[in-house]
Amino acid sequence: MDRFRIEKDTLGEVKVPADKYWGAQTQRSRNNFKIGSEKMPLDVIYAFSHIKKAAAIVNHGLGKLSDSKMKVITAVCDEILQGNYDDQFPLVVWQTGSGTQTNMNVNEVIANRANQKLKNEKVDETVHPNDDVNMSQSSNDTFPTAMHIAGYQRITEKLLPVLSEMKKTLQEKEKAFMGTVKIGRTHLQDATPITVGQEISGWRMMIEKNERMIHESMQHLLDLAIGGTAVGTGINAHKEFGAKVVNELKKQTGYPFRSAENKFHALTSHDEIVHVHGALKALGADLMKIANDIRWLASGPRSGIGELNIPANEPGSSIMPGKVNPTQSEALTMVVCHVFGNDTAIGFAASQGNFQLNVFKPMIIYNLIQSIELLTDGMKSFNDNCLKGLEINQQVIEKHVEESLMLVTALNPFIGYEKAAEIAKLAYRENTTLKEAALKTGYVTEEQFEQWVDPSKMV
Repeated sequence: MDRFRIEKDTLGEVKVPADKYWGAQTQRSRNNFKIGSEKMPLDVIYAFSHIKKAAAIVNHGLGKLSDSKMKVITAVCDEILQGNYDDQFPLVVWQTGSGTQTNMNVNEVIANRANQKLKNEKVDETVHPNDDVNMSQSSNDTFPTAMHIAGYQRITEKLLPVLSEMKKTLQEKEKAFMGTVKIGRTHLQDATPITVGQEISGWRMMIEKNERMIHESMQHLLDLAIGGTAVGTGINAHKEFGAKVVNELKKQTGYPFRSAENKFHALTSHDEIVHVHGALKALGADLMKIANDIRWLASGPRSGIGELNIPANEPGSSIMPGKVNPTQSEALTMVVCHVFGNDTAIGFAASQGNFQLNVFKPMIIYNLIQSIELLTDGMKSFNDNCLKGLEINQQVIEKHVEESLMLVTALNPFIGYEKAAEIAKLAYRENTTLKEAALKTGYVTEEQFEQWVDPSKMV
């Protein structure tokens, strides 16, 4: 059996692996762009399949595509969406900046599989990748449309549910530890008391606020470029094509997509993705804060702060027996660092929209999808393997409260700032308790100190 077959395009003949559905343009891209190992995300391929299915239905309705071609194209798109041909989309991210080669990869796979089905059904028609599958479309409007669909779906179906689970865990911990008084810290120095629950409420609010910001930013991904074709004018497409395809996409996905108001903007600008990724970056910043707080508060266990106990998931050292490290915090903070890098790359790439087209599209969507995936997986791992098992060390917490010099703040209203500061400095200098120092100065009586300096009344 031959290992290759001959495919043709406008540049001539190309040898293509015989067991693959892709055609000449896909193979040329494989041959010409042997750069890196980053493949076009399947999220994008599935989004393209929705677009091609919707386009076929609309073109048929407009009288431009035969019934048999429409049916076979939509059937193949359904097969792709079921994951049957994941290995048929081999192209790397580092290709033409419009994503044309990925668009043609999808067109060719659909056309060749469709023709196979038509032949088996003895239908005397042939589906062409450009004339039929790509009818009324351009890579310049389909690729940004796929970018928005892929990003919106991935955030909605993957990231937001995990974010909600993390919020739920924090709510439970906040409630459980709301009555436990601990010493607060600002500038890495002791401050006035708070409760553990209050501290966790700050983390919980970060997640809630990020959830709202992500929801708000996602609304801009609902605007789709389809119908703009090559430069935004809609050349070679019916004037109703874009709006009708968007309506069909709404039916297929269940999401409220809408036709972009200005197709010239939709092709050359990716400010919507910059905005969305900015919300993801904000989430990353807060996740960095939470993860770092936890690993600091769990430091020790005897020579650090040691107020929190983290789950012992795995041995922490190859040489030090019994060591437990904050590995989930380390993994999550590395994820956030990578997301920060992706944000920089997306922002710079989005600034390069030359004239009627931005030509950094594959990298922009790759980074967006990667950030969503990393944040989703990172949060799930952190929630399941750290947050859920987080416990407090009551003995250490009480010791820190008792020894804190900043409880002296409670004396300010009664003896004034300067006398209170004198007591704190005396206690620190002579390594005594605040109470001992306060009584030594004579500024307060023992009864007054006990009444005024009560940590539970300071939270």
